[in-house]
Amino acid sequence: MPLPKPPAKRAALLTPADFESQAAPKPGKRTQKHAASDPSGPAVLDLLEPPREAAPLIARAAVPAPMAARPPLPEPRRRKPRHTGPAKLFVLDTNVLMHDPMSVFRFEEHDVYLPMITLEELDDHKKGMSEVARNARQVSRDLDALAAALSDGNGRDMVDGLPLDSTGHKDAQGKLFFQTTLVNVALPAGLPQGKADNQILGVVQALREQHPKREVVLVSKDINMRIKARALGLNAEDYFNDKTLEDGDLLYTGVQPLPSDFWDLHGKTMESWNQGGSTYYRISGPMVPQLMVNQFVYLEAPGAAPLYAKVAEITGKTAVLRTLREYTHQKNAVWGVTARNREQNFALNLLMDPECDFITLTGTAGTGKTLMTLAAGLSQVMDDRRYTEIIVTRVTVPVGEDIGFLPGTEEEKMGPWMGALDDNLEVLSKTDSGAGEWGRAATNDLVRSKIKIKSLNFMRGRTFLNKFVIIDEAQNLTPKQMKTLITRAGPGTKIVCLGNLAQIDTPYLTEGSSGLTYAVDRFKGWPHSGHVTLARGERSRLADFASEVL
Repeated sequence: MPLPKPPAKRAALLTPADFESQAAPKPGKRTQKHAASDPSGPAVLDLLEPPREAAPLIARAAVPAPMAARPPLPEPRRRKPRHTGPAKLFVLDTNVLMHDPMSVFRFEEHDVYLPMITLEELDDHKKGMSEVARNARQVSRDLDALAAALSDGNGRDMVDGLPLDSTGHKDAQGKLFFQTTLVNVALPAGLPQGKADNQILGVVQALREQHPKREVVLVSKDINMRIKARALGLNAEDYFNDKTLEDGDLLYTGVQPLPSDFWDLHGKTMESWNQGGSTYYRISGPMVPQLMVNQFVYLEAPGAAPLYAKVAEITGKTAVLRTLREYTHQKNAVWGVTARNREQNFALNLLMDPECDFITLTGTAGTGKTLMTLAAGLSQVMDDRRYTEIIVTRVTVPVGEDIGFLPGTEEEKMGPWMGALDDNLEVLSKTDSGAGEWGRAATNDLVRSKIKIKSLNFMRGRTFLNKFVIIDEAQNLTPKQMKTLITRAGPGTKIVCLGNLAQIDTPYLTEGSSGLTYAVDRFKGWPHSGHVTLARGERSRLADFASEVL
């Protein structure tokens, strides 16, 4: 690139007026900070604009500017106290702590008191691998963490109570008190003084005498202990915080009938279209807030065609309903099984939906829960090749006396517990009447090779990929066990939980605290889960009548 030619003549000099105008500061060009830093400096020619503008940038880079004040983070909202009077004092029995290790943090603004005999009983039950032993160890660790937080304080004493929110449980706004002095209370002569339950009753009576203006309540899972406390004039309650629902009748059913005037109310604003062989209806109105995704709705009016649909989508104040596939017809049979009633048709629509990853089916004995689930699993494993195999597990809680140890491998030990699986496989094998004896035998061998029976004790740490998992008798699971099983699901896995909440065999487990109730209540409304409560028994007229009258 050639260089520019040199100037031919000398440059003209600036006039004094031009010199003064160049030297004077220009408004808006120089910042106030820069002007204040050198108010009396000599005037400088400002012929080049970029150097003059760069000076403040360098100065700002040398001195870090203060960061803009961030808005304070919103504090977590605490629950409003339910009681405006003085906080209650709850005395916990040992069985409450062993039932729910987090129970000391469940009493909101009220205080919790632990007698010394409770700690002794916790120490006696902490050994072993049972659920009770694990809970006892967890309680001991939580109490140790609370005591360690007290030791870090400034001269606080255990007599003043341990703040329950010191370990991060912000909802627990009360204090934890331990029995630090010996209590001498004269109980009725009929109660032995050396029994642990009677010692706790004595502590409750002494606390009521020490705090006459405060309500002292004994919390116990032991019914007989609560009866004895009330007989002595003491307040006693059951531990309700572990229950998902107070009444089992309030459990989400997954099915909702539509009002008889549904078409009159929603017909004018309704949109409808066909897609993929199904009819879709977009509705809006006061009924939308009551609906949940994957909830089934139906309308059966005399003289009109019935409507059976599922809530496919809820957006704002509108909901989209999608009609169902009729599994009551033989052409849509699943592994030879057809739905015999409305709820079974709903259940098969969920079981055959690839978008539903978690399904719960509840109902009385003989409603077809296991048969439909097994048929849907075999259809999707053998025909559709959607899953690689079926995994069946259940809780090994005996109805009567335990028969002792069982010999053999894991599957052989689980064999006697899987009698329901064998019975349903026998029913499914008879649906193929044209195959003959040899054909049915070959089919049974192939089907059994695709079904794996696993024990619940060896599920920790496993991951199921593209499996169809059936959890039978799920009403006997605790919420912790249910969480352990559901979190085993990997990509492409469907988990189906079956159970009858009226047949709970696990001790200290009720309809409200069962893991099945917990899962149904937590998963309702999730777009990839569904629930149906089966109401009508289809096993036989004898089983149906017995479930009603016995």
